[in-house]
Order: sequence, then structure tokens, then C-alpha cells
Amino acid sequence: MSKAAAVKEAVKESLLGAEEPTQLSSQTKSRFHANAIKDAETGELFMGPDEFVNAVAPATEDYHKIKREQYGILFRVADRKDAGRISLSEWAAFENLLMKPDAETGSVKYEDFRQLYELNKGETSIPFDWECEWAKLYIGGKKKRHQMDYPQFSQMLRGLQGERIRQAFQQFDRDGDGFIDPEDFERIILETSKHKLSDHLLQNLSSLCNITLGSKVSYANVRAFQNMIKEMDLVELIVRRAVAKSTDGKITRTEFLNQAAKITRFSLFTPMEADILFHFASLDEPSGRLGLADFAKVLDPSWRNPLYDTEDAPHRGVSDAAAGATGAAVAKLMESSYNFLLGSVAGAFGAFMVYPIDLVKTRLQNQRGARPGERLYKNSIDCFQKVWRNEGPRGLYSGVLPQLVGVAPEKAIKLTVNDIVRTYFTNKEGKIYWGSEVLAGGTAGACQVVFTNPLEIVKIRLQIQGEVAKTMEGTPKRSAMWIVRNLGLVGLYKGASACLLRDVPFSAIYFPTYSHLKKDMFGESPTKKLGVLQLLTAGAIAGMPAAYLTTPCDVIKTRLQVEARKGEASYTGLRHAASTIWKEEGFRAFFKGGPARIFRSSPQFGFTLAAYEVLQTTLPYPGKTESLKIPTGVADAVSTLKEKLDTSPYSRSRNALKIILDIDEDFGKIKMPSAQTWKTLPAVMQSGAGKS
Repeated sequence: MSKAAAVKEAVKESLLGAEEPTQLSSQTKSRFHANAIKDAETGELFMGPDEFVNAVAPATEDYHKIKREQYGILFRVADRKDAGRISLSEWAAFENLLMKPDAETGSVKYEDFRQLYELNKGETSIPFDWECEWAKLYIGGKKKRHQMDYPQFSQMLRGLQGERIRQAFQQFDRDGDGFIDPEDFERIILETSKHKLSDHLLQNLSSLCNITLGSKVSYANVRAFQNMIKEMDLVELIVRRAVAKSTDGKITRTEFLNQAAKITRFSLFTPMEADILFHFASLDEPSGRLGLADFAKVLDPSWRNPLYDTEDAPHRGVSDAAAGATGAAVAKLMESSYNFLLGSVAGAFGAFMVYPIDLVKTRLQNQRGARPGERLYKNSIDCFQKVWRNEGPRGLYSGVLPQLVGVAPEKAIKLTVNDIVRTYFTNKEGKIYWGSEVLAGGTAGACQVVFTNPLEIVKIRLQIQGEVAKTMEGTPKRSAMWIVRNLGLVGLYKGASACLLRDVPFSAIYFPTYSHLKKDMFGESPTKKLGVLQLLTAGAIAGMPAAYLTTPCDVIKTRLQVEARKGEASYTGLRHAASTIWKEEGFRAFFKGGPARIFRSSPQFGFTLAAYEVLQTTLPYPGKTESLKIPTGVADAVSTLKEKLDTSPYSRSRNALKIILDIDEDFGKIKMPSAQTWKTLPAVMQSGAGKS
């Protein structure tokens, strides 16, 4: 452009003004080009009504609430020139309009609005009287109609739904007693609010009469219901705050009202509104204490029934289902392998932290006290001091290497199997029967013996050889590999029955206790995650009863696996070992090393479980998110208050339609012309129809 032309353009702009070109983003262009078609004559790209619907309402989305065809009504907004087609600039202007929180400009004539309403309302819809006193306050009386600017019009729409409900109630309250039948209430809500309510609410509307003694629904019930659904976002905020403070992740009606009083300053939830909320949320859980999963059925902002996907499943292709099952199995296997790796790291960490205590426990349990002068150690502290004095710090970690090598898969398989079995027995509400918890723990303990027994026998003989070297001169020092070769495969599993006798009850006691300590003592819930100190404490406390109550089994196992010294009797089996210990040493011998076992097992499992859960949180399985949990509604997966900003035309168009459908549920639906409409059609169309 020349300098003179630029000056001329600037003068023209200053005198006549100029229109800023619509900002075109790359997403706007790509969406337009993906759906537009080319004009055969001019070659210009454009979108007609069908292409527009494809752009704002992709066929892959869910339309079981707002029908896909209803999005076509927005085409009239985009088609500013009434040409029946829109260009790229018009599409960009439409997207920019949707991005704004409000248009804030323009005015509406009552006649235009009324005509649009009559064209789009359903033929069987509950009639609405536009000459009522409420409407006159906004649009004036018959002789004094006036235009409404945008703020006035939007304010009228906000109150329109309430007036529609009031008029509908009066029409169904035929005897004027202030009550209507549940079926009439259901029809009112379906026609005025179906597009914004969850399936759970809609399927149980007629049960509202159950909150009172009668069999009918009062006007107070209807208003309370409407107030509750209008404040869904605030209700969800209150529920989340109250649940977060609850120790078990559940709240009562009283706790909800108390939290509401703390949060709200000018709003007030009445007892009836709280009754209605808890009535619908507790239909499947009538205990009175409800969690987020229960409230999700009422607050669900996606309007989806949690069973919707499963109901739809039979209609999918068999090959897709098979492929999905195979993929799920592979993904589950990969996730279990990943958890196995984390369990290995956590197990090795826990074992290393308490290994000196384990060495003291082993030496005490192996000490036979039948003959005077044979007792080397008086108690755990005395044993620790003598090992430190005679063998040094390295003596406390004698045999730690094979322990770390073996304990990694041992603890990993225990943690992984417990997780798998618990998941299998956990129901859709996330609950598990206590007997199933015990079974999960016992199964995990049984599986770990495959790794535990060879590890234990090698570890014990390494731990004892330092003691033997001090009492018997010339004793050769053996390596872990020498012990493995000397014992052979059968020898490595010597005492396996005793190992099972110890590990199965230990895990059956430990894991359920740990789980209930986290939930009942520290208040773990879906909304409250425990810290490292709480996990460590829960793991340590759970290890105390599990360790001490299984000490007799551990003593028998140790005696069976230790190589007998010269002059000492060898044990031939479980019964022989138990009876010999009882005869020669008495009942107290079965609890030798019990305190040391508590001091070893308790912190070891505390460190192991805390490390395992911290690793799972810090290094989650790639691709695994909260949404992979069992779907119990959006309150459990996606909250309206925490939802990420969705800038797609579909979500913004859906939000616009939610307001439009407050006027009438049938707005935008395709209808066959009525007899009266046919009479108003042009004569050419009528004659054409008659000839065909």
C-alpha cells in the first residue's frame, strides 16, 4: 500500500470508523475447514445447517439429555445475514460470542420473542400464560408493551422456570388444596428441568411424596426441590467441605446443615431442602450417612447414569468387546508388574532399616536353655550389646545382602497379591467384607513363602555363624552361595510348613488391621489422604499383634531351619519340634524373641507399607488417573467446581442450550407441520403438494 493510500485509509477510518476483523485462531479455522463444504459456483467454503450441527455437536458426544438436532437452533444466531449459510468470518464471530460470559448488547421485542416461543414449544407442553402478572412486570401490560434490553431479558429468563413451575402446579391442583399427585409433579419437572438433571433424579421423581406422611406432593415440596436444583454448585461445595472433615468420608443431614451455615452468608438451606437432597441421595444407601458416591447420583453434572455405559455395552461389536478385554488384561498385568517393582523397593528399604533387630531376634530364638551355662544372652538388649562388642557394626548386618535380594520379591509378592485379592472382593461402593480382608492377607502370606523359605534358611545360618565362631574355634566361615549349594533345592524348603504356619496368620492379621487403622483411626477417605507419618504409625501398630501372636510359629520355624550343633538334638518336623521345645524348655520358650520380633516386624512393615504407598502416590503407574476408579458419578470423578475449562464449541453450545431449554423443553426439535401451519405455507408449496 502506497503512502497516499495509507493516509486516505486512515482519514476514512477516523471519519467513518472501522470494524475490527474477527480474530481467527488456528482451532477456529481447523474446525471450520473440517466441516465446511465448497460452493460449486464460487468455490467459497461455507457451512449450512447440517454442517453447522456437525461442527458444534460432534456425533461422538452424548445426546441422551439434549438432543443433537436441538443444537441447530443456534444456527440462527450464527447466520447473521439470514442467508441459510455461514462463512468463516461468521463462524469465527459465533465462536467469539460463545467465548464471552454474556453478549451484553441488543434488545428483544415481546412480539418477536412470543412468536419464537410459539414456533418452538411442544404441542403437548403444559401451557404457559404470558398475560400473567409475573410476565407483565417484565414486558408490560397489553397496551404498554416495551422492548427488553439484554440485562432485562436475561433476568426474566432466570425467573421464568420458577413461574412455569408455579403455573403448572396451579393447573394440576384442581381442588385447590395445595397438593398434586406424584405423577403430575414428575411431568412438571420433566418438562421444565429434564435437560439439567441426572438420570437418578429423573427416575425417582415420584418418590418425593415419601418424605411426608401423605401420598401427595405439596407446593412447599415443589419449591424446595426447585431451590435445591438451582443451587447444585453450592450444594456440591458444601458436601465436599463436610465430607473432607468427616473421619469416614460420610456425613449426615445435620452435618450438611451445619457446614452450610458456616459457608453461606446470605443463602439458607431449609430443613425441607436438606430432606429432599438426602432423600434422593440415600435411595440406595438408607443408612443416613452418605459419601460422595451417594451424592454424585444427585449432583452429577454430566447427567449420566453410572450404569449407562454398562447398559449400552450389549450393542457394541463383539470384536470391540474382545479387543477391549484383551487390552484391559494386558494393562492389568503391566500395572501389577509395576506395583511388584514398587513393592520390591519398599520391601528392601523396610528390611534394611530393621535388619539389626532381626539378627538379635534370630540369635535369641536359636538359644537353647536346657543346660546351665549355655545361655549366651539374657535378653534382646544384652544380645545387641554383645554382638556390637564382639563382632562390631558389620556383625549387626551379617547376612543382609541375601536378605535384601530375597526380601524384595518376598514383600513385593505379598503386597501385590493382597492388592489383587482385595480388589477382587471389593464391591462397587468400595466396601469389602472383613472376612475377605482376612482371606486376602492370608493368601498373600501363603504366596510369599515361595520366596521366604529359601531366603530365611540362608539368612538364619549366616546370622548364627558369627555366634558359632565365637564359641567354637576353627569354625569355617561359609558364604551364602555355599549354603545354597550345600542345602540343595529340597533343603532350601526345609521348614516350609512352619513358614506357612507363621506367614499366613501374620498376613491375615496384619493387612486387615492396617487397613482399618488407616480408615478408623486416622480417617482415611476418598477426600483425605494420609501423610507419611500416619502411614508409618498405622503400619507399625498393625505389626505388633501380628508379630507377637505368631511368635511360637516363628520359634519352631527357626529351630527347624538352623543347623544343629554337636550334642544338640535335630528336629524332624513341626510336631517333634513343638513337643521337644515344650518338654525341654517350657511354654515361655515359644515366645522367645517375642519383643525383638515386635521391634523388628512392627517398624519393618511400617517402613515397608509407608514406602509402598508413598511410591504409589509419587510415582503412579503411567497413564493411571483418578478417572480409572469405578465410576460412581461425576462427584467422584469430575467435579463441576474443579472441572477444567472446556473451550470446545460443543460444551459452550450446550451451556447456551441449557438456558434456552428453560423456556421450553422442545426448543430446536424438528416437528412435522400442523394443519394450521400447512395453511400458512406459500401457495406454490400447497399446489405442489396437491399434485404429487
